[in-house]
Amino acid sequence: MFGRKRGPMDPDFPLAAEPVSGSAVDTPATPPAPAGPAARLPASVLAAAAAAPPRPAAPPRSAVQAMMTSQPVSAPTPVPTPAPAPVCAPASAPEMASEDFLRTDTFRTLRAAVFAGINVSAAVTRSRDQVRGDLTRLVGEIVSRDRLLVTMAEQLRAVEELLNDMFGIGPIEPLLADDTVTDILVNGPDQVFVERHGRLELTPLKFRDNAHVTNVAQRIAASIGRRVDESSPMVDARLADGSRVNVVLPPLAIRGTCLSIRKFAKRNVTLHRMVMQGNLSTAMARVLEVACACRTNIIISGGTGSGKTTLMNAMSRVIDERERIITIEDAAELQLQQPHVVSLETRPEGIEGGGMVDQRQLVKNALRMRPDRIILGETRGAEAFDVLQAMNTGHDGSMTTLHANTPRDALTRLESMVLLAAGSLPLLSIRRQIASAVQMIVQLERMRDGVRRITHVTEIAGMEGDVIITQDLFTFRYDDSTYGDEVKGTYESTGLRPVFSTRASYYGLEKALMEAIQG
Repeated sequence: MFGRKRGPMDPDFPLAAEPVSGSAVDTPATPPAPAGPAARLPASVLAAAAAAPPRPAAPPRSAVQAMMTSQPVSAPTPVPTPAPAPVCAPASAPEMASEDFLRTDTFRTLRAAVFAGINVSAAVTRSRDQVRGDLTRLVGEIVSRDRLLVTMAEQLRAVEELLNDMFGIGPIEPLLADDTVTDILVNGPDQVFVERHGRLELTPLKFRDNAHVTNVAQRIAASIGRRVDESSPMVDARLADGSRVNVVLPPLAIRGTCLSIRKFAKRNVTLHRMVMQGNLSTAMARVLEVACACRTNIIISGGTGSGKTTLMNAMSRVIDERERIITIEDAAELQLQQPHVVSLETRPEGIEGGGMVDQRQLVKNALRMRPDRIILGETRGAEAFDVLQAMNTGHDGSMTTLHANTPRDALTRLESMVLLAAGSLPLLSIRRQIASAVQMIVQLERMRDGVRRITHVTEIAGMEGDVIITQDLFTFRYDDSTYGDEVKGTYESTGLRPVFSTRASYYGLEKALMEAIQG
């Protein structure tokens, strides 16, 4: 057999100078040609190769070996792409900056430069959002001019702090906008506690120093025409939204100025909403509505923070809009929704030591103002005598609150406060006056799970000898077999016929009352 003669285009055509082996025909002789592998190629192939673009050089031996192994050849280091310019962070960026920044010399320098460069009196006449833009630009200019080492997040944090100082109450201003917070407690510059869902929590917020806390307290007091300083280190005040504020300054407060802010819900609290929250039962709410509509005189009793004022606000929504209501308080907290409400507030002593107007004087004056109802924010002293006088002289439907742990304790406290004003009155006479003036006591308690609950709805049934007789219409019975983080129990009706059912019949509400009691 004759083998096929292989040409240069065959993949296994030898490029070396040695003769082809295994072929039946010898390669014919060729004229002399240049030495090397190209010597065996025909002229046409050489011409085509010359016209073709140059092939890339073969990689060095080390690179080829590297490709044959699992270790790849490291690629050339790419040129880094410049990072984009930082973009201004959103409004939440101030939270990224540490609270400690507000206590540095850098922030003090920045703050002093800002207030030196603006007219604060003119700035506060504009809106907060309008001033925020100007402050942001001014802070940026000062940082660039003075070459301050301040990050973008710290600049935004500084702007918010300056706005809070100008328009609000310092670093705790965001807590006022938090609907889950009910109390804000400042214990000096380093501790800010809040109450959420009945439980206290420590926040990371801090004031710069004690002078900063004191300045905020003085601005709050000055906003309602009161003062707080070393000569008058305690004051009750309120914020623009109606939140109650108590201030105690050093040296009475040993660890620094203390602020206690009691917030009120921005939403109007109703008895229905309180039922949904588990503060009372539906039947209890209906009885309280009937009692308020029937113009019974009611005392709301409970401990500090048990929800007395909140319940009073909710019950007051049942009052007829045609009635004239006069409220008397140390610091205005009540938020009545009726159109004809006159709100009176006590006044402390002035700088000269005179001009004080207390609750007792306001109660006496309210009797001359043709009130249909008198609502006293809290009874804590001799004004109790005048409140009973008002309840006994035609001002039915009046309400007040006092601090006590049980309905029976509330009666005892009321007796003691009346004795402060009329110490010469015999105790039997005082008790008879109480039994005649007050028809109902509602007892509140803030329980260990933080929920406020009505534990007793108690009616005063009259006198038996020298003892005031009471009867419970509703009670809260705690289930001690299910101890846990949540207090469990039931609201129970005693089924007794209320004494004020005769009054309810007069107002056409007896049927609704009895259905609630028996239901």
